[in-house]
Amino acid sequence: MRLPKKAAKVKNKAPAQLQITAEQLLREAKERELEIAPPPPKQKITDPEELAEYQRKRRKEFEDNIRKNRSQIANWVKYAKWEESVSEMQRARSVFERALDVDHRSITLWLQYAEMEMRNRQVNHARNVWDRAVTILPRATQFWLKYSYMEEMIENVPGARQVFERWMEWEPPEQAWQTYINFEVRYKEIDRARNVWQRFLHVHGHDPKNWLRYARFEERNGAPSNARAVYERGLDYFGEENMDERLLIAFAQFEERQKEHERARVVYRYALDNLPKERTVDVFKFYTIHEKKYGERAGIETVIVSKRRHQYEQQIAENSYNYDAWFDYLRLLQNESQERDEIEDCFERAIAN
Repeated sequence: MRLPKKAAKVKNKAPAQLQITAEQLLREAKERELEIAPPPPKQKITDPEELAEYQRKRRKEFEDNIRKNRSQIANWVKYAKWEESVSEMQRARSVFERALDVDHRSITLWLQYAEMEMRNRQVNHARNVWDRAVTILPRATQFWLKYSYMEEMIENVPGARQVFERWMEWEPPEQAWQTYINFEVRYKEIDRARNVWQRFLHVHGHDPKNWLRYARFEERNGAPSNARAVYERGLDYFGEENMDERLLIAFAQFEERQKEHERARVVYRYALDNLPKERTVDVFKFYTIHEKKYGERAGIETVIVSKRRHQYEQQIAENSYNYDAWFDYLRLLQNESQERDEIEDCFERAIAN
């Protein structure tokens, strides 16, 4: 039986004459990074046979890269773009189609494919690609935007409108509707834009700012009666329980711009009567400004008193033992000659605390 040999002992344990430091190792690594490999020699292709051989080699390189990793979309795109650069459009299309067989839900692939067709003015091919893309991925906003833009650039306005109509069937986000409205406004199709606004509110009417934007659209286009109808529809839509102060303030300011000051007062009073007290601060502010500009002395005083009453009510709600607020409130009611029942009711509330 053969026994394992003992490990050889190091006889000379003295330090090496040439010491290598960590700094030296790092410096050498950095120097190697800076070494630039010489560029490959330039090939000069002089006849069709050489060109065919060069293209064959390039295609083999692309195919090898794809075989290594079929799911790498960048390899497919580079391959297709190279075919496009050598004016082999049919081959470029074939590459994109093969790539879509691998990943038909890749937004990048569809965009690159359609943009290639657009670059080469192949409108029908591009249209075909966009149609397939929006059918497979109808929620991809980029497809719809670029598709409609293409139709508009070739002055096919009805075609662009048709694209927008197909898009709106999917009830897209607010910005998509606004893009469609802007498109119609660009071509002075105000009635069509109005129709889009109405459909938009049917889908996204839950946000008060959309009602305000539609009303301003009508006012801007010289239809104040339509704008008033929009505000009224908005009030009906939200009802008293979900009323928004921004909508009411905008409605009153609209009436002010139309010089309908009594209508504006009615809206402000409606807001004060129906909104929760904590949401009437801005209403009081704009109502006071309105009365100072257009109201009589009595009207201004009424608004100021209402505002002060609101402030006292808030202070009392926050701290029912705030006796200074109670005394100021009672003094206000007495000085303003309010009804006896109202003053007595306030006294009873104060005593109860």
